[in-house]
Amino acid sequence: MNIPSELHYTSDHEWARQTAEGVQVGITAFAAEQLGAVVFVELPKVGDRIAAGGAFGQVESTKSVSDLYAPLSGKVVAVNAALESAPEQVNDDPYGAGWMITLAPDDANAVAGLLDADAYRALIG
Repeated sequence: MNIPSELHYTSDHEWARQTAEGVQVGITAFAAEQLGAVVFVELPKVGDRIAAGGAFGQVESTKSVSDLYAPLSGKVVAVNAALESAPEQVNDDPYGAGWMITLAPDDANAVAGLLDADAYRALIG
């Protein structure tokens, strides 16, 4: 299972990557595999505020509809609009082209409070 060591993770299977623009967020390869083929992704709008632990969107797959949970509180500064026409990128490249949103976090140090790769690996067994 691909669990990049440079990312941080949540127990809800989201990942977070610090970038120059903010904190990029997506779902893990484990989550994408559990969902099956992703057919639709609903994301917030740029400018929306989201709270850590709160739902910020949904992923619909051939198996189910699942909420997406924010790893951090902050303002949405970018949304991956490509997922509207190509939601399968979530399955094909969850840590790259399948990213979902970028946040300007309320607390820039909050990422450090998330799980590291080893802790996430232990969580999923």
